[in-house]
Amino acid sequence: MSRIGNRKIIIPEGVSVTEDGKNVKVTGKLGELSLVLPTVIDMEIDGNVITLSRQNELKETKALHGTANANLTNMIKGVTEGYKKSLEIIGVGYRFSLKGSDLVINAGYSHPVEVKVPNGLKVEIDSNTEITVSGISKEAVGEFAADIRKVREPEPYKGKGIRYKDEYIRRKEGKKAA
Repeated sequence: MSRIGNRKIIIPEGVSVTEDGKNVKVTGKLGELSLVLPTVIDMEIDGNVITLSRQNELKETKALHGTANANLTNMIKGVTEGYKKSLEIIGVGYRFSLKGSDLVINAGYSHPVEVKVPNGLKVEIDSNTEITVSGISKEAVGEFAADIRKVREPEPYKGKGIRYKDEYIRRKEGKKAA
């Protein structure tokens, strides 16, 4: 039994959820998101409560049931509050800057790395070494933040690189002199 799939989703004020076959559209004050439900998942809207049910008891169907519920919940939260991920860069001479709609990262390479900011996302530079990625789609915000982090992942000896603000990097000791 999927406990997450059986949760009832409450639709807050100012959010509208429409269903067209298996296409679900969520509209709120920050924007609009859409999702295609799996064929084995049925959706029922009763007032301001959404209930998802599955057509059979197969293991894959149970997994899709919980996933669909979580995705729908994330969409509702996204159009009401939005999502944010904060990143910081650590290293001598490492910094972030914006050039038009591109994020320019100086991370110790012989050239600056330019990353195009996707549509629907917003990048704010808090300081030379800190940025915040925000948007309404949890998936898009997380994926873009992960792409930025991949430019120079934090290394375990000195801790240099790009990391999430709340991330803990386990440090190694390094070589000892003989």
